[in-house]
Amino acid sequence: MAGSEPPGPGRTPGPGRTPAPPPHRLRSLARSWLDEDAPWPDAALAAAGVAETRAQLLSKGGGRSGGVLAGVPFAEAVFGVSGCRVTWRVPEGSALPPGRALVAEVEGPAAGVLGGERVALNILGRCSGVASMAARAVGVARAQGWAGVVGGTRKTTPGFRLAEKYALGVGGADPHRGGLGGLLLLKDNHRALAAAAGGLEQMILGVRRAGGFTHKLGVECSSAEEALEAAGAGADIVLLDNLAPQELHAAAAQVKAAHPGVTVEASGGIVLETLPQFLGPHIDVVSMGCLTHSAPALDFALRVLEP
Repeated sequence: MAGSEPPGPGRTPGPGRTPAPPPHRLRSLARSWLDEDAPWPDAALAAAGVAETRAQLLSKGGGRSGGVLAGVPFAEAVFGVSGCRVTWRVPEGSALPPGRALVAEVEGPAAGVLGGERVALNILGRCSGVASMAARAVGVARAQGWAGVVGGTRKTTPGFRLAEKYALGVGGADPHRGGLGGLLLLKDNHRALAAAAGGLEQMILGVRRAGGFTHKLGVECSSAEEALEAAGAGADIVLLDNLAPQELHAAAAQVKAAHPGVTVEASGGIVLETLPQFLGPHIDVVSMGCLTHSAPALDFALRVLEP
């Protein structure tokens, strides 16, 4: 493998980048995705045989929309499980060249190259789309002079969350919590049950005891009053959800004045076009579900070379 290859199994990620999952997890995911695509014998693959085969992995116009390459460790794991080797020509996290461009070279048995083709291309297309959207959002925020955190959400594709969270990091965004066992988060539907638990403060105390000292606790709020109550009851993070920009900034200022150590997060329907309206001196984090649920996939292709 070339020394300039991007992070993958056993490689070191770039500064601040979300690390790839460990090799055993990558192989497990690769096998599950291959099982989905090929749950029974395929006569076409059998006919391809095991002759050593070379192929070029190409991007198709990613540069026109500011595309960012992502998903390399996952795609490499798919080809690895298929008995193939990959040499990357474009580093992970790099801008994809304009037009049709060589991204990697794949070598291995013909059935392995063809068997891993569609799964690997889907991974690269989806991850690169997420990373590209994340990079655009971070670029918008930095252009406004805002130095806070742009984060994702749990609005991810079932079975593909780990790859999409990784892709957010490649694009420069924060993946946010990976699942329900990470950050302890009381959302609006939890708060609707607070009365039965003895009130919000008692609910927060109960969650803290159950979650342990290693977890931070966030509370989703829809007004300044709710945010102040949550911060006063011990929340580490208040999520100001679905507030109009003017109301959001006023509420954030009140929270920071009363509880300067509390993290203030803005969330709820924020997209690239409206992002600048939600950035401000009292906002620490902006979380955006669109970075995953609305990111358009980029296009990749595999071309087998004749012997």
